[in-house]
Amino acid sequence: MSLEVVTFGCRLNALESEAMRDAARAAGLTDAVLVNTCAVTGEAVRQARQAIRRAARNRPDRPIVVSGCAAQIDPDAFRDLPGVVRVVGNGEKGQAAAYAGPARAVPDVFAAAPAPVAARPLGDRVRAHLAVQTGCDHRGTFCVIPYGRGASRSVPAGEVVRQVQGLVAAGVQEVVLTGVDLTSWGQDLPGTPPLGRLVRRILKGTPDLPRLRLSSIDAAEIDPELLAAFADEPRLMPWLHLSLQHGDDLILKRMKRRHRRADAEALVAQVRALRSDVAFGADLIVGFPTESDAAFATLLDHVEALDLAAVHAFPFSLRPGTPAARMPQVRGEVIQARAAALRAAGTQARARHLERQTGRTVTALVEHGGRARAADHTEIHWTGTPGTLVDLLLTGHDGRRAHAVAAGANRLAVPQGTPH
Repeated sequence: MSLEVVTFGCRLNALESEAMRDAARAAGLTDAVLVNTCAVTGEAVRQARQAIRRAARNRPDRPIVVSGCAAQIDPDAFRDLPGVVRVVGNGEKGQAAAYAGPARAVPDVFAAAPAPVAARPLGDRVRAHLAVQTGCDHRGTFCVIPYGRGASRSVPAGEVVRQVQGLVAAGVQEVVLTGVDLTSWGQDLPGTPPLGRLVRRILKGTPDLPRLRLSSIDAAEIDPELLAAFADEPRLMPWLHLSLQHGDDLILKRMKRRHRRADAEALVAQVRALRSDVAFGADLIVGFPTESDAAFATLLDHVEALDLAAVHAFPFSLRPGTPAARMPQVRGEVIQARAAALRAAGTQARARHLERQTGRTVTALVEHGGRARAADHTEIHWTGTPGTLVDLLLTGHDGRRAHAVAAGANRLAVPQGTPH
């Protein structure tokens, strides 16, 4: 007997999948498949449905329980799939009672107010992602996630600090704060404290934490206290992954984003002035309705203007019921071609970033799988004891990861992890 968990989507979903496993076990489920769905794209929904059908076909005797954003938005569609015995709402997925209750336990996610799940080390205890916020109060024209997650809800700062202290006591070297809309943390708490204040409290309350990192954030919501923390808190890692989505002002307006191209470029310049070693990544969408050749060219130019180190390129995915679904659509083959071009631009951007690292000495956190990671998120080929911090001289790169030798070692030594 086994309890199999299949996860789609974001890092928050990965954390919640472990909460699902614990809740199902507490409810007495020992032989079942738990599917945690994602709704960010139509492809993610299709893959989840496909995985459910495959599980039902391979083991028809095992019950299937489905949760996640896609199941929250359209529970009946998932309840009707073969093998599915129960659909559990996003707010209930961490509660044991939901796995022993009715076959369709999906209340209105906007009426529910569950806190995010607790932190989870990611298996090797080197790094832990800590969910401090869930839900979203913004309504982009292309996004259905608010309907899967509900309103923004925050974990109080005291509880966050307590969880971080527990992770440090367990040997975790780096904590990554995550959420659906991380920079909105605190807006539902008394006094509406900003994210920067939470960062300060974590670092003050856990002096033994070597590294604190932020996951994806909205460029429109970075508060002055967070900017100040980047300037004078060396344990706050110099890496920001921005949820930009595009670089053309008209497309950003039609997306209902709260920033424009100049805002993003000003923010990047401001952070770089505060922290010269900072690096940036970005989420970008190609093929949004009405995107012209000129608008796409502006997007490509934006990648270079921001001097990004990483690009996550997403082809636009039509989500029924959203305002974007009613706009003039870009042809599928055009979207795919533009996505390939944006990925190529992202590959070039990463190579430029890696090229600039050559000759630098960095402190890197050793992970499993022959990899270490610098403070600015640069991946490095390195085999060592996971969870240790090592000083490395970066000697080159392969376009994906940097090569290195131990700082002070012979520069002609063979870089660890270099393919032979």
